[in-house]
Amino acid sequence: MNPGSVAIALVNDTDMQMCEVYETAIAYAVFGDPQPDLADPWYDLRVCSVTPTSTAGPARGFSVRTTHGVEDLVTAGTVIVPSVPDAVVNRGESLPAEFVDALRHAYEAGARMVSLCTGAFALAEAGLLNGRRAAAHWLNTADLAERYPEVEVDDSVLYVDEGRVLTSAGMTAGLDLCLHIVRHDLGAHVANQLARRLVVSGHRPGGQAQFVDLSVPVTDDDSLAPVMDWAARHLDQPLTVDGMAKQAGLSTRTFFRRLQAATGMTPLKWLLNQRLAHAQTLLETTDLPIERVSEFSGLGTAANLRRHFTLHVGVTPTDYRQSFGAAPARRNALAGGRR
Repeated sequence: MNPGSVAIALVNDTDMQMCEVYETAIAYAVFGDPQPDLADPWYDLRVCSVTPTSTAGPARGFSVRTTHGVEDLVTAGTVIVPSVPDAVVNRGESLPAEFVDALRHAYEAGARMVSLCTGAFALAEAGLLNGRRAAAHWLNTADLAERYPEVEVDDSVLYVDEGRVLTSAGMTAGLDLCLHIVRHDLGAHVANQLARRLVVSGHRPGGQAQFVDLSVPVTDDDSLAPVMDWAARHLDQPLTVDGMAKQAGLSTRTFFRRLQAATGMTPLKWLLNQRLAHAQTLLETTDLPIERVSEFSGLGTAANLRRHFTLHVGVTPTDYRQSFGAAPARRNALAGGRR
């Protein structure tokens, strides 16, 4: 499966402030480094700027050199706008007209449009968020809503997937969204392996999406890590809240409270997500019958797997395998790597 081309759209490539550099680096880390053992081909990345081939040093911040101009956005399959300059967000300065026009033309040409953090201001200026839900850094959502009243700004989520238009909150939420895109394009196994390489313990679900991430959110409660790892290794066995609490050496009530605080989910919801995530991996990397996938993931019958999978992932297990299942030789190699 060819994931296509990704263009990072920069308003300027000189005097970039830290937030602009951070979000740009996130997109580059996810889409710019080839991962031939996970998916070949990988994304074809280009960095596009209003002022390409710039060699001037930054006045206060950082600079990026690129030979691609904004006209190259139009031919990209996915366009990502990281944070826009602070002057645009906080002082109301206008974005370059050629930059905004290029975003419109890219969308009209069929590109998937993505913003990280304050990049939402650029998509909004291009009219691409009108009538849509959108996320941005919570510090800026009030300004975004006031400036663009036709946008349904949601400051309570990490990211929003509206199909061809996706937006995220700031900082690490941008990484969550980028990994969500990889999961949508290349499947759960590839996204999970990439997350591990980026030293991300799990990709946090951020909003309603077609192929949501079902792995455990990041948690700072390291004391629960052993029991969570233990449960993840025993998904094919009957697991109860009482049993997990006993394994953790905690009372059921204390375990329930601490796991919910750490993950944002009840223990049973967390366990269901782990089972579905394991089912996704088995569907992608093995030829096991649906009945066996359901048994190994602890969901019991094939009918139970289909019901939960359709409800939480959005498609049937069979359709998911057709979309993301590897070729037989690839499945055998992946299965061999797990032994």
